[in-house]
Amino acid sequence: MKDALSAPLGIYLCTGCGIHDAFNVEELLESICKAFPAATCRTHPALCSEQGLHVIREDVRQNGLDKIVIGACSPRIHADRFAADPKTIVERVNLREQVAWCQPPDTDDTRMLAVDLMKMGIVRLLKTEAPVAYIPDNVSDTILVVGGGITGITAALEAARADQRIILVEKEASPGGWMKQLYKQIPFLQPYCSPVASVIQKKIRELEAEPLVTILTSAVIEEISGQPGDFSVAIRQDGSLKTYRAGAVVMATGWKPYDPLNLGYLGYGRFRGVITQLDLEKCAAQDHWDQLFPKKPLHGVLFIQCAGSRDPRHLPYCSSYCCATTLKQTTYLREKYPDLPIYVIYKDLRTPGHLEQFYQHVQQDDLLFLTRGDVTAVTENGDLITVWADRTLFGEPVALDVDLVVLATGMVPTDSSELNLSYRLGKGLPDLKYDFPDSHFICFPYETRRTGIYAAGACRAPMDSASCMEDAGGAVLKAIQCIESVKRGEAVHPRSGDCSWPELYMQRCTDCKRCTEECPFGAYDETPKGTPLPHPTRCRRCGICLGACPERIINFSDFSIDNVSAMIKSVSIPDEFEEKYRILAFVCENDAYPVFDRTGQNRLQYDPSIRIIPVRCIGSVNRIWITDALSMGFDGILLLGCKPGEDYQCHFIQGSELAQKRAENFMEALQTMMLEPERIRMEFIEITDCEKIPYLIRDYVETIKRIGPNPFKGI
Repeated sequence: MKDALSAPLGIYLCTGCGIHDAFNVEELLESICKAFPAATCRTHPALCSEQGLHVIREDVRQNGLDKIVIGACSPRIHADRFAADPKTIVERVNLREQVAWCQPPDTDDTRMLAVDLMKMGIVRLLKTEAPVAYIPDNVSDTILVVGGGITGITAALEAARADQRIILVEKEASPGGWMKQLYKQIPFLQPYCSPVASVIQKKIRELEAEPLVTILTSAVIEEISGQPGDFSVAIRQDGSLKTYRAGAVVMATGWKPYDPLNLGYLGYGRFRGVITQLDLEKCAAQDHWDQLFPKKPLHGVLFIQCAGSRDPRHLPYCSSYCCATTLKQTTYLREKYPDLPIYVIYKDLRTPGHLEQFYQHVQQDDLLFLTRGDVTAVTENGDLITVWADRTLFGEPVALDVDLVVLATGMVPTDSSELNLSYRLGKGLPDLKYDFPDSHFICFPYETRRTGIYAAGACRAPMDSASCMEDAGGAVLKAIQCIESVKRGEAVHPRSGDCSWPELYMQRCTDCKRCTEECPFGAYDETPKGTPLPHPTRCRRCGICLGACPERIINFSDFSIDNVSAMIKSVSIPDEFEEKYRILAFVCENDAYPVFDRTGQNRLQYDPSIRIIPVRCIGSVNRIWITDALSMGFDGILLLGCKPGEDYQCHFIQGSELAQKRAENFMEALQTMMLEPERIRMEFIEITDCEKIPYLIRDYVETIKRIGPNPFKGI
């Protein structure tokens, strides 16, 4: 407290937006200033206005304030306006959305809530230091592109146009990938009616003529070590090994077709007349039609869509490109054989966006028959193939005799372990259950769980060549952003601009490996003994390692064990005779905190016993905070995070999932203190759940009232 009293501190309360109607702001400021007599204390009717900001700036200049607390609207609003001098640390206290707009005006409970929130904000600020950015020496501007197909080539060209140097690594003898085998491309330009000539040869010529691109063919990556801004890449080419430096990596390793030998039930490998789309494409490109149709006259060609796709026994997902590829190949056949009957049996025909125009154009072919149906059998009938289908649009089973059956097989991503990452958590990228790299597909699709390594194209998700080219540009932009962020010492998405980073007090480390095992982003390697070796620029600043550490040796300058514990201990806990409850809510900043803001903005009221502490991720909650709160006399603890599970919404991938696992440790704390398990509840909510908040809190408060006050009150 001695340091607090002497700190050059400014405290500012806004009276606008209904705050003054909710409680007496001047009275609140007077009580706060008595506790901090050295502080500069002011109220203003609109702190976010130019006049209000001028008052703050003048105080900062004249009084040398290095820390200011602003009690006003949500910190998610006007963040840029309240960003004072970089040397001044600003703490925002949410008196509008979390007090004035969600509580009845002029009551003791509302006033006590405002007092507690201000005290929590002030003590947090006093325990906070300005982040000192971590910037590696000699940050590399070079981008490593792994893969020389259409995605990798486009990524390299887009990066070069942004004046970046690129090293492109291709394991084959020449770039081009699968697209070199295409006869034509699915239309991606107006009028979207006919297949177009492949752009791959033009792209290859542009790549070879680009002076900023170094092309390494017949090359493989032996190892990638280091961190964003300072990756060390060992590449073996023609028997020799050479090391390069890169600031970021774009993985564009592409795809491979699903093994058609698994589709024996559709005739592949058993009957000569059953081939794949890729086989047909090669014949069209080489004009080897006689290999497909050695005998005449022709009876027809039949395409089976989703051959092994959208099938739990094979590939459960849609591969995206197959339907349009089949439509494209029907135009090849029609061009070569004007009178040939062509049949397509599909589960659904998926032609999104402009490809719908292509679909409508192809439908005009009078000898093209498209029907939904389930293929039940493929048999041989002399020189012909008979395909049996049920549940068709004809309303009855059909049997079709054709010369050729073409299977639309799915797309399988390449193995990311060929990156050979020298990471404690493995050589490849963490993936989903379908082996595509894991990321938050809605908010930041190119981000993998390895910071600075961005997936693009068909190795990221099934897509056609036009989508791959678009994807490449997006991934390159993220790679460039990453390098520039490293130069400034800032985090990448979702905490963009955050200059803090985890600092470890190694003298107390017990080598338990919790931080190295639980970090979703591989920010820690470790020694053979198990001692963590942090790589700060790999870090996403989620704080999950802080929550994992049992020795509490991991802290950020502005988010630490100490400053959150101080917030907890600053709350006034009513004694057991006052019949007032106090519930502490640890609230994830990404989904849960915005939900509370929206609840206030919609003027939905909830129980005033809640005291909210925003955390970077619900996975960052450390057990010591739980025991501190219970020892202080809090009657209950609510943990609110983003939804985990298959369709997770956690911005830090595994934070909510890890919080669920750690709940067992929280229960142990309750057992040790001989408290009821109902005193801790964990809930996962979506950002649109504002109407659920009042009911969720009311239900939890009723549970706490039923079991009674915390017996540690007043001890």
